[in-house]
Amino acid sequence: MKLKRLEDQVVVITGATSGIGLVTARMAAKRGAKLVLVARTEQALCELTEELRATGTDVIYVKADVGIERDIKNVRDAACMEFGGFDTWVNNAAVSIYGKVTDVAIEDHRRLFDTNYWGVVYGSLVAADHLATKGGAIINIGSTLSDRAIPIQGTYSASKHALKGFTDALRMELEHDKARISVTLIKPATINTPYPQHAKNYLPTDPALPSPVYDPSIVAEAILHAAENPVRDLYVGGAAKALSMAGYYAPNLTDKFMERTMFDMEPREKHSSGQHRGLHYPSSELRENGDYDGHVAKTSLYTKARLHPRITAGSFAFLAAALGYALLRRTNNNEPQKEM
Repeated sequence: MKLKRLEDQVVVITGATSGIGLVTARMAAKRGAKLVLVARTEQALCELTEELRATGTDVIYVKADVGIERDIKNVRDAACMEFGGFDTWVNNAAVSIYGKVTDVAIEDHRRLFDTNYWGVVYGSLVAADHLATKGGAIINIGSTLSDRAIPIQGTYSASKHALKGFTDALRMELEHDKARISVTLIKPATINTPYPQHAKNYLPTDPALPSPVYDPSIVAEAILHAAENPVRDLYVGGAAKALSMAGYYAPNLTDKFMERTMFDMEPREKHSSGQHRGLHYPSSELRENGDYDGHVAKTSLYTKARLHPRITAGSFAFLAAALGYALLRRTNNNEPQKEM
């Protein structure tokens, strides 16, 4: 399967006005892609569209709630009317809840799944139907929590588990039908976005991101890589892969570790009652980053190795050769000289 270069693509991005979606939109614009931006807030969409058009980007926006099937079909129709279709569909929009699953109201459980699960289902099915004859990419933004659930964010973890199951099944069915569609699941670790500020919060204090924390640009790079290169899944940040492996190989031990650490790690200082409205109400601000005040990793060696395996292999081969040469010289220099 061969995908187009990004500068030759039309890319649909949901959740495009905040966090990972916003960084991805700006990065894709710099690389020459045409864009269809999707979010719930028209004010933020207008602002971002004007910003990107000022740089020469060919871009439109569609105000839509991904949890409503008709809205997603409107996105497809707008892309077809403006650009004649699209090549990559990025299902990025998501919301979250902080609180024990026993404390969360049923209507909030359902609302989260409307966005995080059904939004991906609607987007993927519309994209698969459109791309069936022309080919392209469907990129779903999951999480390391697609593999390993954590306490306090149980509802979010459940939605990401469901997203993984749906994505894997869709991929197999499309492969069976010989559709030229790449289906990728991106699994980020903790990312410094306004995620905690936009989440519905049942805790008595403000939630905080557990470390290590990575910059959203690393996720954007992985998304755009998947738009050009067919890949099954990509972990973003070595911590994401480590947590997944820990949950797989030592589930009981990982449970105990989570029980001892996550409950103390989540709270911050006070509860900000004016925030945490993103579950039911959209944010109008264009914010890439959250307010995490600890160290934020700007790069991930693990993710770079996954995105550029040939360069990584070549680098390791060069280092191995250099080390071997250095050891050989050291051995030769240490050998006693023969007397004449």
